[in-house]
Amino acid sequence: MGTWSDESEFAAWEDGLDGDGAFEPTVPTPTLAVVGRPNVGKSSLVNRIIGRREAVVQDIPGVTRDRVSYEALWGGRKFTVVDTGGWEPDAKGLQGDVAAQAERAMLTTDAVMMVVDASVGATATDEAMAKVLRRSKRPVILAANKVDDERVVGDVASLWTLGLGEPHPVSALHGRGSGDLLDAMLAALPATPSEFSGGGNIGPRRVALLGKPNVGKSSLLNKLAGDSRSVVNAMAGTTIDPVDSLVEIDGEVWRFVDTAGLRRRVHQAKGMEFYASLRTQTALESAEVAIVLIDSSEPLTEQDQRVITMVIESGRALVIALNKADLVDAERREDSNRELERDLVRVQWAQRINISALTGRATHRLAPALRTALESWDRRIPTGRLNGWLAELIQGTPPPVRGGKQPRVLFATQAANRPPTFVLFTTGFLEAGYRRFIERRLREDFAFTGSPVRVNVRVREKRSGRK
Repeated sequence: MGTWSDESEFAAWEDGLDGDGAFEPTVPTPTLAVVGRPNVGKSSLVNRIIGRREAVVQDIPGVTRDRVSYEALWGGRKFTVVDTGGWEPDAKGLQGDVAAQAERAMLTTDAVMMVVDASVGATATDEAMAKVLRRSKRPVILAANKVDDERVVGDVASLWTLGLGEPHPVSALHGRGSGDLLDAMLAALPATPSEFSGGGNIGPRRVALLGKPNVGKSSLLNKLAGDSRSVVNAMAGTTIDPVDSLVEIDGEVWRFVDTAGLRRRVHQAKGMEFYASLRTQTALESAEVAIVLIDSSEPLTEQDQRVITMVIESGRALVIALNKADLVDAERREDSNRELERDLVRVQWAQRINISALTGRATHRLAPALRTALESWDRRIPTGRLNGWLAELIQGTPPPVRGGKQPRVLFATQAANRPPTFVLFTTGFLEAGYRRFIERRLREDFAFTGSPVRVNVRVREKRSGRK
């Protein structure tokens, strides 16, 4: 194998590479829960507070169901905003689960913002929620939303009767009064998270839970957390927004993100399903490793393959969890294993674990698999060792001849990790099959288990002779 002939050219190229994609450790910040009855504009107000459209908004009640956290910045201070589903007293079924999530948010955050529709005034539900908040001993900011013009301003004074202090008129739609509301919010938030808010963990690794609808993502998160962090219901598509949770597994704290189930391609989705798909993609891009849940009681579907493709294209580490293993009999298990070997051939590098999100069976095996995948994802191979290994590999199996000439590999370097990305500098094009051969041997010899590996080729241009 030759050497890179122009070191200055290589150094200039190397300086232009992206960094290793290291994730900055997260510092605990105070949290604010945004609560209120359905359809008062909580998610619209959350988008106004964080300064971007992340919370799913639609003109029907009940779109937000879980507690969803967003990072925000105002006045030079960072804080976390927790959007919640609509709260209603004595709600049953799915709505009861949503209301329970909102109540948990009231009890586990540093301050609470109660949103009321000023154009309607205080309803019986608003009065019931105000009673709960007065007992919670949390600082409460009362936001009178939908004050879109001067005609509604006079109605805001009536909200003093809720006993939560001064009502702050605001229009989430137009931004009116949002600055004053944010100033009042910062005054209510402590400088550091309170003990009851669950803050204090720095830099947990980020894990995205992905899969088709109703495969058991929220059930798995709740089982791992030992608590009802996500709403679980037999209706497919219960989760719409990504749900962040700090979960301790095997003595280590992880940040899990429960995501919406993907039914179809993003450009084919409509309404809140379209926005949910976008949020899922964003959650994956902010994660470091993905757990893809697959229903092992039925054959692999196109939806499952699409989710796996999304993880591969994002370059994230991958663990495959085969859920509902307790529902599979011995005969079906043999058929399932054969089907998975055939259908998951492109991700043979990902560990597969049989679990039951319902009973918790084998969920303790997830943490070691996540650590292995992340170690591979983070791994760097020293340049000298890499080139020595490559020289031996090429000597034993040279690249195929192309156009009557055999390309030479002059030099190799690991351009990045997260995921491991290698660049081969050559005198000619390398066939795709030979690149896959190098990728496979890289995996085998350097133990890149659970991480995608990318091999790129850069062909050195011929230089014209000196005049």
